[in-house]
Amino acid sequence: MQEEAFYSVRMRAAKGGPHEQGGKHISGGELLSTYPNMREAVNSLLDKALTHSRGNPDFVQIQFDVIDEPIKRIEPLSIKTNEVESVEAGQALARELLEQAGIKKEVINKVYEKLVNDPGMRGAMLVDVHSGERVDDRHQKGVRVSRMDWVNANFEKWADHFNEPSHSRVKEALVLATKVSVHPATVAELCWSDDPEYITGYVASNMLGYQRISHLKEHGDEQGCRIFFVDGFSDMDSYIRFLEKQPVLIQWEEE
Repeated sequence: MQEEAFYSVRMRAAKGGPHEQGGKHISGGELLSTYPNMREAVNSLLDKALTHSRGNPDFVQIQFDVIDEPIKRIEPLSIKTNEVESVEAGQALARELLEQAGIKKEVINKVYEKLVNDPGMRGAMLVDVHSGERVDDRHQKGVRVSRMDWVNANFEKWADHFNEPSHSRVKEALVLATKVSVHPATVAELCWSDDPEYITGYVASNMLGYQRISHLKEHGDEQGCRIFFVDGFSDMDSYIRFLEKQPVLIQWEEE
């Protein structure tokens, strides 16, 4: 019996015109959907675009296209939540976890300097783990990880089993972190949201799992961060194609 076709559904929202015309990024999102569930998928993304704390958009684009290649199914990363009481404590823990992942302190310091000098990234910055230099050429656009999802019923079963919050934020972040980490070129990821109301972020890697950190920025701060520390000796074109084009479904199997 032929498997039902999936579609990649993507949304981006901005204020002041489209992103490429200088509009302020408001929200983005995506999921995988079958055709019968398309209306629900589009409405879900539209609701996210219209209710974001970064503001009301005047540009929203939602598009979908059929996935015509095999979908890779992978287990979610293990998860741990680290409660900290301040940004300083959270950022210190993030640096410590990155070192545990095998990244040198001088490379971490160089990356934090880039965050100060290159604000407003919409996607991810790819940084060579050996030199600390950026290895993608996407400028402010960055690299956007795409074509990924986790079927709600399976996610909620996972969340219930591990007593984790079944919030869409947790699901979306863990899906992305799992897809990024499964590629052998990825050493670690550092991330916190550009949502001014959401101060939790994470460090993730295959070795560390998904390490949530409760306080990585102050309330009201619209500056986000997404950095992939990568083995720069790898084929970056192939790596970016995997991030952007390889369809992935997270699927947890109870032991």
